[in-house]
Amino acid sequence: MDVLRIRGGRRLTGEWTVHTAKNAVLPIMAAAVLTPDTTLLEDCPLLSDVAYMGEILTRLGCKVTRNDRMLKIDPQGMDSHEMPDELAKKIRSSIFLLGPILTRFRKATVTFPGGCEIGLRPIDLHLSGLRQLGVEIHEEGGVIHCDGRYMQAGNVHLDYPSVGATENVMMAAVLLRGKTVMHNVAREPEIVDLQHFLNRMGANISGAGSHTIVVEGVRRLHGISYKPMPDRIVAGTMLAAAAITGGNIHLKNVPVEDLHAVFSKLREMDCVLTQHADAVVLHAPERLRPFARLQTQPHPGFPTDMQAQLLALATVASGTSILVENVFENRYGHAGDLNRMGADVLINDRTAVVKGVKELYGARVTARDLRGGAALALAGLRAQGETIVEAVHLIDRGYERFEDALAALGADVRRETVTDT
Repeated sequence: MDVLRIRGGRRLTGEWTVHTAKNAVLPIMAAAVLTPDTTLLEDCPLLSDVAYMGEILTRLGCKVTRNDRMLKIDPQGMDSHEMPDELAKKIRSSIFLLGPILTRFRKATVTFPGGCEIGLRPIDLHLSGLRQLGVEIHEEGGVIHCDGRYMQAGNVHLDYPSVGATENVMMAAVLLRGKTVMHNVAREPEIVDLQHFLNRMGANISGAGSHTIVVEGVRRLHGISYKPMPDRIVAGTMLAAAAITGGNIHLKNVPVEDLHAVFSKLREMDCVLTQHADAVVLHAPERLRPFARLQTQPHPGFPTDMQAQLLALATVASGTSILVENVFENRYGHAGDLNRMGADVLINDRTAVVKGVKELYGARVTARDLRGGAALALAGLRAQGETIVEAVHLIDRGYERFEDALAALGADVRRETVTDT
């Protein structure tokens, strides 16, 4: 078991470059099987979720190889429509393969996906969208069997703007003859990136980033080399890390236009941000001000994936902050460990009331999900003494060598492997 050992009290300063986005890379990896040609993904981050997706593709018959930061996906030998059960349970994003597998084989067998325990996250929106394309679906023994022999283009309406369901239906419709119009879709920037990728492959998709996406079916897609978008959540997390330590950092390769909601809250906390075309500079105050109210919402609202990090900042602000989690019903798992470090966080259903304290104190804490684990590491950067963060494998799902990124900016943090006795 790996842990992060952090000694707090150092201000983060310096420059750092953001890597490509997990939430863009994973659906793009799934979309790579929509063509018989080879796809190259540039600057592909070294994340456990990326490795798991690569394993799933390999088990389906694809050839997946990595050369430094270049990931090569050759789907020519793909010969299975059945998702490997034990791997699918490790990664929520395995569900992205449902649409592409259906497109390729006109049938798919999948198990319910795994991932972080942050809420129910049912896949019924994915299945509803596919049913509206003519897919027949039935469940048996926890396994979902999909029959796509009668798939056809048409109108699809999502009851909720789910990111994954939007991307799955896009990929399922891309090779269907005729026009598919998708209504009430999610607007996240990673969906826009997937549209760019598919259109570069020869697709004809428009509207990503709005509430309506139009997919004009094409006969064939071809392989390309593509660099996915930078990771807006990693960028936001590094800004939060600097803010909680009273630091000054210069981030490069930042999707600035996708972070306005995060920038707004950081400014409300008295941080000074200077934006450039693809970079941002943050100067943090000696002590952060509280924000009045933060509510997570689908994009362009405040992202749920940044809630935990801003909650960590609020623990040391000079007053009371209110957070409301509207996206997932179980996303305050980090609050108890923050309280063990001296924070004053009260949870009532989906609302967190955070009374800022002057100091946090090092403790042994446990990551319970990806973003909550990152938030505990941020608290450790500020805390007096030593903080040990357990279950680092959850942080590895979305942050490439998180300890190295923080250390490059001056943090006293290292990874250690411990064994149970």
